[in-house]
Amino acid sequence: MSVKIERIDACRWRIPREGDMRTDGLVFASEKMINFLRQEQALEQVRNVATLPGIVGPSIAMPDIHWGYGFPIGGVAAFSADEGVVSPGGVGYDINCGVRLLRSGLSVAEIRPVAQKLADTLFRNIPSGVGSCRQDLKLSSSQELKVLRQGARWAVEHGYGSEEDLLHIEEGGTLAGADPELLSERALERGRAQLGTLGSGNHFLEVQEVERIEDPAAAEALGLFPGQMTVTIHTGSRGLGYQVCDDYLRLMQKASQKYGIHLPDRQLCCAPLSSPEGKQYLAAMACAANFAFANRQLITAWVRESFEQVTGKGPGDLRLSVIYDVCHNIAKWEKHPVKGREMTLCVHRKGATRAFPPGHPDTPALYRQIGQPVLIPGDMGRYSYVLVGTQAGYEETFGSTCHGAGRVMSRHAAKRAAHGRNIEAELARQGIVIRAAGRATVAEEIPEAYKDVMEVVDVVQQAGIGKIVARLRPVVVIKG
Repeated sequence: MSVKIERIDACRWRIPREGDMRTDGLVFASEKMINFLRQEQALEQVRNVATLPGIVGPSIAMPDIHWGYGFPIGGVAAFSADEGVVSPGGVGYDINCGVRLLRSGLSVAEIRPVAQKLADTLFRNIPSGVGSCRQDLKLSSSQELKVLRQGARWAVEHGYGSEEDLLHIEEGGTLAGADPELLSERALERGRAQLGTLGSGNHFLEVQEVERIEDPAAAEALGLFPGQMTVTIHTGSRGLGYQVCDDYLRLMQKASQKYGIHLPDRQLCCAPLSSPEGKQYLAAMACAANFAFANRQLITAWVRESFEQVTGKGPGDLRLSVIYDVCHNIAKWEKHPVKGREMTLCVHRKGATRAFPPGHPDTPALYRQIGQPVLIPGDMGRYSYVLVGTQAGYEETFGSTCHGAGRVMSRHAAKRAAHGRNIEAELARQGIVIRAAGRATVAEEIPEAYKDVMEVVDVVQQAGIGKIVARLRPVVVIKG
């Protein structure tokens, strides 16, 4: 089905309200991106989201948009507390999949000679791959319940990090309102041995060099300088989060019928935010979000341990500290100005990143002058970006921006494109060392399977919904 779309300016497009739509769609994209999007279903999904009850403002798509379950990946939608809905499809299966960036006191010249050993050590210390579990840590039932309520704080209280880490995590690493009693036994079982694991698919850990600084003042505030080594961790809530989503989709299908909600696509199933079903999902989702915060916190601890083993340096010399940790699959209660008055909204960000501006009370004190850090991974062969949030973005997108490059090839298409090639050798010629749980994952994640993330962040910056600070280039890549 073709979707009517109108150009607003060089990087904004409107899907005008028509039919069952309650609001417009707003797409941030270049003309090249829109021409590609016209060939797939993501724009239709933007239009579908605009039909849901209680939506406030437009149904928004970021420049890394692509097809997802129900809602597009790269989508943002805000719903009013009294008339709006919550939808698991607006969060995704990997609840609180997110990105954490660590800075270090090391230079690329210090890491290059030990890159192979560092890759082996990180790959050994941080399990990756489908169904990966830790052999040295399996939570008891009582421990798991505390993780689900406390998130990253549980990890810090058990020696996996510091109070300073918590200051630089979205929501302090603990999403309020979690109720583990609402999770199925299957979800709990899947989580017990997976805390501290990377997982599979597009999840990764990269040791990266700061290749370029675009905003020196913001970079200084973030503690970034050219030639510095950083570490990016990209993972989420593992099998536990997947199971929570799967369990609640069944409940939401029934709820949609119960409350008479018209759905243009069954994958948009949802419940009123004020209903028992809506409240139950948000409380269960918060458990999975907290599991993901704790997961990235434990991985951080083993990253620090791995660097100590390889370099022989102590924490004081390594200075591996958290710059920031952001969610990009979440639904959260937030206050936003709407037509001159403050409203409490449930903001769904699926494949999108919160990007609050300078001065916002939820931006960490250390970054209050520059805006919240925004971490945008690219692909394993090119680069990633660090941005900060802006006031214009806060007013236009509920303080949101993109989350990554966005796929342009399916996993099957990527495997066909990689057939007969030695991807590891291609990366090695670029100075990139890779370790992966399987060759299939490497093939699925070839750089050309994704948009060039530089094109994505250029649209973000042109539109004023984010400001580029620095570009990072991979040196060591660990894939699931």
